[in-house]
Amino acid sequence: MQIGQYEIKNRIFLAPMAGITDQPFRRLCSQLGAGLTFSEMMSTNPDVWHTEKSRLRLAHHEEIGINAVQIAGSDPFEMAEAAKVNVEYGADIIDINMGCPAKKVNKKMAGSALLREPELVAQILDTVVNAVDVPVTLKIRTGWDPENRNCLTIAKIAEQAGIKALTIHGRTRSCLFNGVAEYESIKAVKQAVSIPIIANGDIISAEKAKSVLDYTNADAVMIGRGSFGNPWLFKEINDFFETGQYSTLPENEKYQLMFKHIEDLHQFYGEDKGYRIARKHVGWYVEQLQPESNFKRTFNTLSSTKEQLNALEDFVKSIR
Repeated sequence: MQIGQYEIKNRIFLAPMAGITDQPFRRLCSQLGAGLTFSEMMSTNPDVWHTEKSRLRLAHHEEIGINAVQIAGSDPFEMAEAAKVNVEYGADIIDINMGCPAKKVNKKMAGSALLREPELVAQILDTVVNAVDVPVTLKIRTGWDPENRNCLTIAKIAEQAGIKALTIHGRTRSCLFNGVAEYESIKAVKQAVSIPIIANGDIISAEKAKSVLDYTNADAVMIGRGSFGNPWLFKEINDFFETGQYSTLPENEKYQLMFKHIEDLHQFYGEDKGYRIARKHVGWYVEQLQPESNFKRTFNTLSSTKEQLNALEDFVKSIR
């Protein structure tokens, strides 16, 4: 599929997720078949643009390919300035967050809270699109709550503003991540607008990805929580789309990928931060690979690169 001037290598995207989609994880998912990955959400507050935290969030690697950066805010001019700064830093695509359900984001009238203000949505999209020369995309939910599903209205505003692709998570803000995603709204939007539509929500297997694409006729699927401890899902989906069948990676390869990912996290963040970031990823991997194991509890007591990598190496050896 095409987003602006960019040809995307396949129809399987990694969702932008705060605290998750850092450079090491995006690089891993790209290697395993993600056609496009998005950075962690960047605030449009200019006070944080040049901080160490922002530097790490914006770090890119050539192996990732297209550099898509997500921004969040509510002031059209701040959003435009943030978009321009990120383009100067190397962003190839700017994605606007209007889907985050987190209270601390919504209190600032950002994320999915904007779905209640279509006029402000139009102002933000128009201002950002006109501020940069790169494609601008948008991520939303189906509405603020089930009684106010307005994704079709927002989609038409986005199309009019020149948004190059629209991702829709099949839940309202009030649903958070509870219940099951609904795809009827995504299907309706796809039928009503001409811009590419990306379906998101509860896609945790190759079969589910295919069924969602078939039902919604969307142009691509986006994987979020389904990738936790399971980055090889991208390979499975890609194989299934291309050949109609897939096989999961051998356990040994999965353990090697896990170890390399954790090693990369330590190298990327350094001794002071790496061990904390590694804990959650190892927890997800263990839940996927050895759900009855107590290793997660043991690993969470370790607080140095050497201790964690040695323990992980011993763990891998013990279960081969």
